[in-house]
Amino acid sequence: MTASSDPIHEGCILIGSLFNEPMRVETVRAGGDEIWTVGLVGIKSERFRKVSLTAQDLEKISILDTGFTYDSDSRLLRLGLQAYALGIAYEFDPYFGLSISRVDPLPHQLEAVYDYLLKVARVRFLLADDAGAGKTIMAGLLIRELQLRGLVEKILIVCPANLSFQWQRELKEKFDEKFIVLKGGDIRDQFGVNQWLEHKKIITSLDLAKRDEILAGLRQVQWDLVIVDEAHRMSWTPPARKTARYALGELLRDASDHILLLTATPHKGDPENFSLFLQLLDTDAYADVKSISQAMERRRAPFYLRRTKEAMVYFPERMQDGTWTAHKIFTRRITHSVDFQIDGLEFDLYREITNFVKRQSAKAAAQGDDPRARAIGFLMALYQRRLASSTYAMRHSLGNRARRLEEGLKKAQELAKIAPPDLPDLEELDEMEDAERERLEEMLEAITLASNAAPTLQEPVRDPAKFEWHEVKKVCHYYLSVDSIAKPMKVREDHPPYGD
Repeated sequence: MTASSDPIHEGCILIGSLFNEPMRVETVRAGGDEIWTVGLVGIKSERFRKVSLTAQDLEKISILDTGFTYDSDSRLLRLGLQAYALGIAYEFDPYFGLSISRVDPLPHQLEAVYDYLLKVARVRFLLADDAGAGKTIMAGLLIRELQLRGLVEKILIVCPANLSFQWQRELKEKFDEKFIVLKGGDIRDQFGVNQWLEHKKIITSLDLAKRDEILAGLRQVQWDLVIVDEAHRMSWTPPARKTARYALGELLRDASDHILLLTATPHKGDPENFSLFLQLLDTDAYADVKSISQAMERRRAPFYLRRTKEAMVYFPERMQDGTWTAHKIFTRRITHSVDFQIDGLEFDLYREITNFVKRQSAKAAAQGDDPRARAIGFLMALYQRRLASSTYAMRHSLGNRARRLEEGLKKAQELAKIAPPDLPDLEELDEMEDAERERLEEMLEAITLASNAAPTLQEPVRDPAKFEWHEVKKVCHYYLSVDSIAKPMKVREDHPPYGD
C-alpha cells in the first residue's frame, strides 16, 4: 500500500489520532463546504461507524491507497502462501496429522481414527479395543487432526490418577502436545480461581473430577473435546443409587462438543448397564436395550468400535514369492489357572490378618447402619486388598496403624467426631491420588481406633517377637524374621501395650 494525498474514496484506509484503529472507507458522500460524510469499518474490530470529516480533519489523517502494487517483499508473500497452504493441508493430505507426529502407527490405529472418528461431524464414540492396542496413540491422532481443522481448542482428558503423567508424557513426546496435569492441591492453592477456565489443555483424575466441590467449577466450562480413559468405571446399574462417576459422565457429555470414551472392558454382561453406559455418548442413540440388540444383529454400531488382539496385524510385507502377508501383532492367548500354596511365615501372616479382618468386620456388622460401622467394614476390606496385593503393602498399612497408636488415642478420638466421608467403591482406591488415599485411610483408622478405645488400652502384649503384627486386634507390634516378606520394625521396650 502506498500513501496518498488524494481525497478519500471507497476502499482506502484512514490512519490517525482521530481513530483508535485503522479504518476502511466503505461509503463517501460529499456534503459541500469541504465536508464529507464517511462510512468506516475498523480493520481489527470490524465495527461500523459513520462520521463527518472536514478538510482540516483530513490534514491530520494518513490516507493509504489499497491499490495493488508489486514492490513488496516477495519472501513475505511466499511465506504467507506457505502458511495458508499448511492451514488447509488436511484437505489434500488425509493423514497430515500423522505426518507431523512422532508415531509409527499400525493399521488398526489408522482405521479407527481416519475411517471412523473423523468421518462423523460430531465425535461421540466408544473405542473399546483390547488392552495394548494403543488407544493413547489413537486419541493423540484425533487431537492433532481436530486441531488442524480448527475444531478443538479446549481439551480435557480424564483418566485414573496413576495414568495422568503417562498421558502427559506420551502426548508431549509423540505429538508435541503440552497438557497440564491438574491435581486437587493445585485447585486448593488457587482458591477463588477456576483452574478449568484458566487452561486450555488439561489432564485430571476421575476421582478428583467427580467430587461435588470440583463439579461446580467444571459446570462453568464448555469443552471442545473430552477424552475419558478407563471409561467403564463410569458405568452404573439401577436400582442402585446413581454413582458420582456416572453423574460426572453426564456432565461431560452435555458440556462437550466431542467426546471419546476409551476402555478395554465396556460390557459387564448386563445389557441395561451397557445401555446406560452408551447414553454417556448420546441419550437418544441406544436409549434402550432393544436398540442395542438391533444394532448388534445388523452388525453396525456407528458409535462404538471393538477389536480384539487376534484381529490386529502389522502392515502387509512383500514376500520373496511376490505375495503380500500381514503378520499378527500379538501371539495367540492361552489362559489357564495356576495353583499356588503359601506356607511358613507368609501363611501365618495371612491367617492372622484374615482372622483380624473377620472379627472386626463382624463387630462392624453387628452395629447396623451406623456410618462409623460402615467405615470400619470398609477399612477391613481395604486391608484384605492390601494383603492380596503384597506383604509390603500390608506392612505399610499396619505400620501406619502402629505409628498412630504411638501418637495416642486422643487425636484419633477427635478425628472420629467428624462424620466419615461418603465411602467410595473399592475399585476407586486404585485411581485415587496418593495424598487423598492416605487421608481416607487415616480417617477410617481413627474411627476404628476410637471405637475400640477400651480394648486397645487394656489388652496386654503377647509375644511381640513372634510376628511384627502378631494378632493385629491385640497388638500392632510384630516381627517378621524373613526379609523377603517385609523388613522388621523396631519396637520401643517402654512403649505402652496398645492393641485393638
